[in-house]
Amino acid sequence: MKPSQIAQIVFILLAAVGVYSFVASSRDGFRRELCTPMCAIRPNYAATNRLAPDFELPKIGGGTVRLSDYRGKVVILNFWTKSCRPCLEEMPSLAKLSQLLEGHRDVVLLTISTDETAEDADATLRSILGAEAPFVTAVDVDSEIVGDKFGTKLFPETWFIDPKGVVRARFDGARNWAHPLTVQFAESLLGPMTCHEVEFTKGKPGGPLASMCDDLVPG
Repeated sequence: MKPSQIAQIVFILLAAVGVYSFVASSRDGFRRELCTPMCAIRPNYAATNRLAPDFELPKIGGGTVRLSDYRGKVVILNFWTKSCRPCLEEMPSLAKLSQLLEGHRDVVLLTISTDETAEDADATLRSILGAEAPFVTAVDVDSEIVGDKFGTKLFPETWFIDPKGVVRARFDGARNWAHPLTVQFAESLLGPMTCHEVEFTKGKPGGPLASMCDDLVPG
């Protein structure tokens, strides 16, 4: 083989290695971009293997609300009851989150109360917020949905459900939801490509890219 031919082969190999390295680096950067919101917000649970149970419940103001009516949107689903002090303490931040979501037509905030009636839940919200709640609130009097179908025992809990109806994350306990990061995380679930390489169990990252999550946001 002539030296010129050898040089040509070496050049092709080096070029191929360079392209591969560039593609791998770009793919890693894209994965980090997708997973950063989840890593930063650190849910108690995150996976892609559970379909949210559908339900139909009466809501404040009359009529009913059905989870499947929101298919195609990200649903932020919060469970609360008036006897839960942390629930009431986080309610103003949920109201502010609802304001942050204005203009984000593909993200919906929905709460479910396990109190006696819609009127009772409405009175509780008005006493806390000083006005009508800016989000839809359904009432699950017998806790058939909240307790039996979702398995919630301690309040509050907040679930993020993707446009296909898959539970992507669960947060146990009260949080300050009035943060752009909440909206960023919800929007990260909208695209055809989402962060599915990172899972969370009891607030700890797992899955094939768990170490990347720890690198991004150390626990």
